[in-house]
Amino acid sequence: MASGMREDGRPDPATETFITHRNLLFTVAYEMLGSAVDAEDVLQETWLRWADVDLDTVRDQRAYLVRIATRQALTRLRTLGRRKETYVGPWLPEPLLTTPDVAEDVELADSVSMAMLLVLETLTPTERAVFVLREVFDLGYDEIAESVDKSSAAVRQIAHRAREHVAARRPRDIVSPAETQAALDAFKRAVETGDLQSLLDILAPDVVILSDGGGVKQAVPNPVVGADKVGRLLAGGLAKFGDQGSVEPVLVNGYPALIMRLNGELDGIVAMRVEDGLVAGLYYVRNPEKLSRIEQETALSRSAQT
Repeated sequence: MASGMREDGRPDPATETFITHRNLLFTVAYEMLGSAVDAEDVLQETWLRWADVDLDTVRDQRAYLVRIATRQALTRLRTLGRRKETYVGPWLPEPLLTTPDVAEDVELADSVSMAMLLVLETLTPTERAVFVLREVFDLGYDEIAESVDKSSAAVRQIAHRAREHVAARRPRDIVSPAETQAALDAFKRAVETGDLQSLLDILAPDVVILSDGGGVKQAVPNPVVGADKVGRLLAGGLAKFGDQGSVEPVLVNGYPALIMRLNGELDGIVAMRVEDGLVAGLYYVRNPEKLSRIEQETALSRSAQT
């Protein structure tokens, strides 16, 4: 991002405003796209357009910036959709190493969880934009209407439809990070000791595992469903770690997760969806292109920096 500076070395008003809202804009774009790389591109495009705006004509700078970012994200979302049609194997969102404050904001953590981002994948681009702006960022219908080029009445209908769609597919309850941590501890023990029983004991009967290698790393080509099948898959997959692997607990997308390393090299990220104390979803991201954000924390926010 280019930046403008005053003679005294401080940012000019346009740059200062953009910096203040940067984490918010990144979070909007990431929730719409499920890709940090593309969200950063959206931020760059947003800045280029914002830098040309006459600030004296802008009544609400936050709303204006969100509108630019949303429109750029919508354009990119449609391109991503075409890209995913030729993606090898299951597509999973790009995991982010997040700060503890994201986990403390339960609603934000839920909205960026791997499970929720996968639910958002089932919405149309406009539905996804409306849902994110309304349900996560609490924007008014008129403000959203300007962002998606629809009437306020149409946005209300889209929001209602998107809410029903998400409600039918999302996990039944928002799960606390502490509940996820207990399941993750069992997974970590199984990897480190080779004792899979403690892990099998917490698999839900209809547990599903998705593995994303992007055609670059070996991964299960289709979702595997059911405790027996998932258990057998884990038994074979985790055996390779043995003495050569290591497991590091981290916060990913607001929830406890594990960094898996093999012979000292980053192998992937394991995230979980927990329901009623049992593991209902396992997400293993191995595609190297999606692991660049795992070595440093990414700041997410539902509000501007103060």
